[in-house]
Amino acid sequence: MQTMKAALVAAITVVALICCLLPSSAEESGRLALIVSIDGAIGPASASYVREALARASERRAEVVLLRMNTPGGLNSSMREIIADVLASPIPVIGYVAPSGAHAASAGTYILYATHIAAMAPGTNIGAATPVQIGGPLPGLPSGTPDKDGKDKKDEPKDAMTAKATNDAVAFIRSLAELRSRNADWAEKAVREAATLSANGALEAHAIDLVARDQAELLRQLDGRVVEVAGGKTQRLATKDAVVEAIEPGRISRFLAVITDPNVAFILLMVGIYGLIFEFMSPGAVAPGVVGAICLLIGLYALNLLPINYAGLALMLVGLVLLTVEAFNPTVVIGLGGIIAFVLGALMLFRVEAPGYQLSWWVIGITTAVFVGFALVVLGSLRRAAKAPERVGAQAMRGLPAEILDWNGNEGHVFAHGERWQARGADTFEPGETVEVASVVDLTLLIRRAPARTGEGGTS
Repeated sequence: MQTMKAALVAAITVVALICCLLPSSAEESGRLALIVSIDGAIGPASASYVREALARASERRAEVVLLRMNTPGGLNSSMREIIADVLASPIPVIGYVAPSGAHAASAGTYILYATHIAAMAPGTNIGAATPVQIGGPLPGLPSGTPDKDGKDKKDEPKDAMTAKATNDAVAFIRSLAELRSRNADWAEKAVREAATLSANGALEAHAIDLVARDQAELLRQLDGRVVEVAGGKTQRLATKDAVVEAIEPGRISRFLAVITDPNVAFILLMVGIYGLIFEFMSPGAVAPGVVGAICLLIGLYALNLLPINYAGLALMLVGLVLLTVEAFNPTVVIGLGGIIAFVLGALMLFRVEAPGYQLSWWVIGITTAVFVGFALVVLGSLRRAAKAPERVGAQAMRGLPAEILDWNGNEGHVFAHGERWQARGADTFEPGETVEVASVVDLTLLIRRAPARTGEGGTS
């Protein structure tokens, strides 16, 4: 029996050692390809998602990360965060514009240039990387004003700020092109002239490295290629039989994707303001104050992540104050000024024209209508209630009828307002007589005889 037990223990030990030595998954064999998908506008949520995905790929020792893009562009700050993470990644990042019909415009072009290997699916396009600013046309595009020779003025920035933004973007994308040995001249043209290229055109212009119909073909073409990752290390890719796994956005990224939508951030801000106003109107209601404070803080956090115009925010607050003043002191002029200030502030609030980050006219209109209605109806009702006669307290007792219960000299007890009161008066009254409350001193009613009523014929 002891011999059998020893043999069994030895067999279990050998099996355990073999299992430890053999690769148990694609991760341990180094044949794991992780997919990160950017669909839609690039913003803080996209930057957080890519950062988390690259960190997870490094922990799992993935062979490559496929950054699949279909984006019209987005925020410059988020684009630069993604590029910084890609350049610092120890795992090769493969930029892939897919599926067919997708595009990587504006910020997407910069990110594609930053990846270790750039690929596109047939039927896709890249380019139009001109920085867009509010209040001016696209830098470098024809302005429609001819010069002395009758030709349109091209490649002439409208102002100094536009020239700075354009030159900075050109230098940035040329540096990425030189880093990855891609066509820097076309990259500059994409910035200055908003040039675009199809997949085959980009391959011929050496703006990308390869064209692949799907990710399986992409992995086959990547196999054996040598790339240089962070720290100057070179790595030969082995992706032919790699296991493909998609990385979904984390909770933080999904939360950021919701609140950094300018329309959602704007609505959260308004709900927060409304909640606090209701709480101040009815202290102790608790729920409006709690909900308002939470929404206001989340809205302000979202605004902190987005490029906003503080002049627009100040105009919105001025508009809210003017509408509140209008409710208590109707002048029409103040209310009209409040509406104009609020709408202008909302239009100026977000100082970007990046795709997916414009404030909807519907949201502005509905929010303005709701707040105007709130100011005119709710606050107006509050003003009328403040001017109405007293309904409680000592002031409300004046003029009420009272019935004498007992009387001795100048004092006694009366029944008034459903209660028994101690009373004093200058006259002598009989039990059962109806009198009138003149005033209240402490808890004693001062009473008097009710004035005689005039009949229909004018006699008392």
